Amino acid sequence: MKRLIWLTICSLSLMLVGCEDMMEIEKQAYVIAVGVDQTDQEGKYQFTFQISNPDVGAGSEGTNRKLVHETISIPSSDLITAVDIANDFVTKKINLDHTRVLLISEELAKTGDFIRIVQPSSRTTQMRRSIQLIVTKEKAETFLRNASPKLEQKPHKYFQYMITRANETGVIPDADFHRFFQITEGGKDLFLAIYATTIQEEENLNKPSIEKIAGELIQSGGNPAQFMGAAVFKNGKMIDILNGQETRITNVLDKTKNMNNILSSFPDPVDPTYNISGYIIQKVNPTIDIQYDHEKEHASIDIFVPLDFEIVAIPSMVHFSESNELINLLTKSFEEHYQSITTELIKKTQQEYQGDPFYWSIFVRKLFKDIPSYEEANWCEEIYPDADINVSVELERLEFGKSLYDTNIDRDSD
Repeated sequence: MKRLIWLTICSLSLMLVGCEDMMEIEKQAYVIAVGVDQTDQEGKYQFTFQISNPDVGAGSEGTNRKLVHETISIPSSDLITAVDIANDFVTKKINLDHTRVLLISEELAKTGDFIRIVQPSSRTTQMRRSIQLIVTKEKAETFLRNASPKLEQKPHKYFQYMITRANETGVIPDADFHRFFQITEGGKDLFLAIYATTIQEEENLNKPSIEKIAGELIQSGGNPAQFMGAAVFKNGKMIDILNGQETRITNVLDKTKNMNNILSSFPDPVDPTYNISGYIIQKVNPTIDIQYDHEKEHASIDIFVPLDFEIVAIPSMVHFSESNELINLLTKSFEEHYQSITTELIKKTQQEYQGDPFYWSIFVRKLFKDIPSYEEANWCEEIYPDADINVSVELERLEFGKSLYDTNIDRDSD
């Protein structure tokens, strides 16, 4: 009996130990976004924390937008030290467990110091590997202070929904911490970060919207923050920006990513004045066939991309569904359009970047006997730039949505 009592006491003691370091929610300051900028002092950076108010929405004071979040900026050498400094004057303890995004200014990203800032962050247990990396055209602090979501009171919901929506259209990459370290430490593949800004440029009406980057989409009213395109990183340093169309292609060709249905458009083959819009559906991953000649140190890559397309808008009012000839014309136009822009992007990565943003290196590694021989061959800078790459896009299924025909304007005008 005494033994049973003793075991019961020990079991209860173990359960109580787990609550020793517990801290109440109202005593913590939850950081939703972290921004990093350059300063005039070498080795010092400006860290900006956007702290969410967990009480918003819980009661009547939740309607006061001044209480939604607080944004503070601190100069420091690294993120962890900046958190400690912030704890000296913030009434609640800084908590990074719920941080959604890490923003870095384009100016800082191009210096190559980005890896120095991110590396210490990966060592703390507070920073999740799912945090999304965003490059801002302006200072990250300016972006966080200018971004003013109107439909969401809680900033963590804003970033979550905004990135999810942009991912659905394929105009931004999946840029989490885990992928950054995986690509950067694994070799010289290219890493793509989300590109965003709150600053609008002059409108270029001659450029299609899908070929623009954040800041080139002209809007009136609402939240000025735009997410579109990708910042290209090589060896931890930003080297260029991909537009929305190019970013979408990289998402399609990367087999390590799970693609959802994405809204896209291509020129109408009958009336090029208009575009045909619809959803690209990728039910099957592309086939990547890599052949490598060890004697010549030359690679040949054949890519087969099967896609489905569901039409949602035909502004030209052409009844493509009425004849097989028009359907074949539409199919051919779709395949030639996406095959052309895909080929152009691949050539750009070979000639200008000399790097692979599609993560094809994981398929070529198996062609070498061991890791040292693969690293010696130098996939990104030696093999990939000179590789013969052939792309084939095939439209396997074409759908016309819920309606096969559009309104006959000529008949209605009589």
